[in-house]
Amino acid sequence: MMAGSPPVLTETTVVLVLVALLLAPLAIAGLALVNAGLGRSRSAAQSLLGSLALVAVAAIVFALVGATFAGTSGGASHAFSLAGKPWNWLGAGPAFLSGLNSAPARAQLEVLFEFLAVALAALIPWGSGADRLRLAAGCAVAAVMAAIAFPLLVHWTWGGGWLAQLGVNFSLGAGFVDPAGAATVHVLGGLSALVVVWIAGPRKGKFPQGGFATAMPGHNAIYILFGCLLALAGWLAFNVAGALLWVHAPLSALPGAAIDTLLSASGALAATFVITRVRFGKPDASLCANGWLAGLVASSATAAVVSPIAALFVGIVAGILTPLLVEVLELAVSIDDPSGAITVHAAGGLWGLIAAGIFSGQAGQFLAQLVGIAALLGLMLPLVYLLCWLLNRVVPFRVESDGERIGMDLHELGGGAYPEFVIHRDDSYR
Repeated sequence: MMAGSPPVLTETTVVLVLVALLLAPLAIAGLALVNAGLGRSRSAAQSLLGSLALVAVAAIVFALVGATFAGTSGGASHAFSLAGKPWNWLGAGPAFLSGLNSAPARAQLEVLFEFLAVALAALIPWGSGADRLRLAAGCAVAAVMAAIAFPLLVHWTWGGGWLAQLGVNFSLGAGFVDPAGAATVHVLGGLSALVVVWIAGPRKGKFPQGGFATAMPGHNAIYILFGCLLALAGWLAFNVAGALLWVHAPLSALPGAAIDTLLSASGALAATFVITRVRFGKPDASLCANGWLAGLVASSATAAVVSPIAALFVGIVAGILTPLLVEVLELAVSIDDPSGAITVHAAGGLWGLIAAGIFSGQAGQFLAQLVGIAALLGLMLPLVYLLCWLLNRVVPFRVESDGERIGMDLHELGGGAYPEFVIHRDDSYR
């Protein structure tokens, strides 16, 4: 079946999207730094090398397998008919990106966007598994995401699949809207992080029997905060490119999308700053960083479709939720998530998708967003859990006890990130 063709991009628009996407890797670099800084010092080199390895694995596997199933908007796809409605569920693109160089500019830019998006998504669960997730396991998770979960969801949303067609088939607004990857990158990545944490378990000593959760603060606040600044530049690029590619925004709307991105992050940071200042007497750097990132994540769904005031409100809500959810997950549910990815990416992305429906002003859009969220939680989460459960049988996720004791750098790389300094063992291992 062939989906409806999107509008042809002008030469100016092609250049703008390409320039934006050349800046998008800064979001990947920022997230890699944040993940490294929020982990332990004895695992910093493994964290950053792992980020490079996961990006490489995700890109290779997506090129060989995933891009075929993701397809492109207006391209060939697999569909079935149910209740008189077509259900477009899987792309049918050419194998191994054959013919890409001769494809229209839009198709090439869409594939480039997807390559960068899958690389960013692969890093999200890597941060949650810090200090105990083996590098081989992280690469295996990235491969499965790039081959199956990510392209499937991409086709449903960006490739003209059944979620995108909710407007045409059921008069639900414009169909499920995900302008810059709130669902396909962040919610998927956050749910994958939840699965990795479930399977790998908490770090040793994090939840002692009969006691409160042990604080294991990130080892380098400079990495964390500088990573947030890098991430802003990358997010601006993703949101502008996504607005042009996936919601067909006019050029005149691009400055507004960039402003909304900054306002969402700023509102989130301000809210988290105030909450941590009130609760702890002083602002918490790592939680403020998570709040900033949660605002950026929410903007991935809203920057191209809401007003500046609405974007600021979206960010404030994300910033309020972030420290509260981090505390709930750790203290009430005993989830050990060093990077806060479950809160930042899964919860932040879900809130952004809801907000996009609330502030769209289009009849049925809110319900379309809820259908998309139901698909994420009811279909993608069980799929990712099943895939990771099977992977863990082949490539065990958790490092051996001795490896966790001496640190991932020494255990997996044979050397630490800071050889001039003595890295002391935790009390829990004495």
